[in-house]
Amino acid sequence: MLDAICVLTTEGEAVVEHPQPLNSLAPLAITGVTYSVFKFQQLPEAEIERLRQHLYCPACYRKAYFRKASKDGKAACFGSRYHQLDCIEFNPSAQKSREEQDALEVQQQLLEADALVIDFSLKPTKHEPSKKRQLKSDLKVADIQANKISDNASNIGVVSALVDSVQEPKANYQTTQDKPEIALVGKRTPSQGLEKLLHSLLRGSDLAKSDLWVYTDDERKYRWRAKNLFVNFADADPTDNKPHLYWGTLSHCDPLMTWLNPADSKDIGIPIEVVKTKLFKQFNITDKRDLEGAGIILFGKCFWNKDKTRKIIQLWDNDLRRIFISTLED
Repeated sequence: MLDAICVLTTEGEAVVEHPQPLNSLAPLAITGVTYSVFKFQQLPEAEIERLRQHLYCPACYRKAYFRKASKDGKAACFGSRYHQLDCIEFNPSAQKSREEQDALEVQQQLLEADALVIDFSLKPTKHEPSKKRQLKSDLKVADIQANKISDNASNIGVVSALVDSVQEPKANYQTTQDKPEIALVGKRTPSQGLEKLLHSLLRGSDLAKSDLWVYTDDERKYRWRAKNLFVNFADADPTDNKPHLYWGTLSHCDPLMTWLNPADSKDIGIPIEVVKTKLFKQFNITDKRDLEGAGIILFGKCFWNKDKTRKIIQLWDNDLRRIFISTLED
């Protein structure tokens, strides 16, 4: 488990061994605080010892425990021996388990490394499709072209005017305040692909707030502080004129599937018409439903549209290595 609820009474004592849902405990004047394992392990030792006996599963509210990171490299975690049989934390989906493992791996790198190199060429992990997804694989994206375009159509003309400005020479997007420096020495410098980085962000790792140096090229000329590189869609700023790794989840796409709309912000659109065919093939997307609720991370720039009513995030150079979409598994 990556999260646990700490339940205390006003006197600082645990309420019950196996509490009911928190809203039913309101008369007892309890305080329930949800901790991610990443935050909990950073608490002072005395605070960890005070709270660790008052931890509960966030899904079934049964007694939970905290295990510290081990000397042989195992990450810190929450767990429980008392889960209800139908608890999602007791029977997590394969996708949830993979994403949590990715988050733990990235978090461990944040603690152990001086820097991180993003490997944009790393191929996504392939997983066996479900029966529903196999049935949908026969659908052709071309059939969707019969639909009428949505009100996003007015933005399409803007994209052609913006693409050139996104395709800048790489020498022009040195992203640090410092001059380029020789790669850091000392601790090892691990590399990581977009898939695990996205999963770690979605699962609450400290990556988006870290001071870790992150290199966005193999030559290690361009480096960023992680907290300046990774930007949630809700925080996208079209005036900073710098590329970022934008991340979050998708709400939906337009009827022609040429624009992606992030759930994190209602005034952002991601144009994909130029790369749609290859993009959908790369991530096995055959239907609009595949994009609803999907996680996404892409390296690109944010612009205003012509009327400054909508933000547009354009994929850098329309390079499909610089985007990853994590669709929900049926």
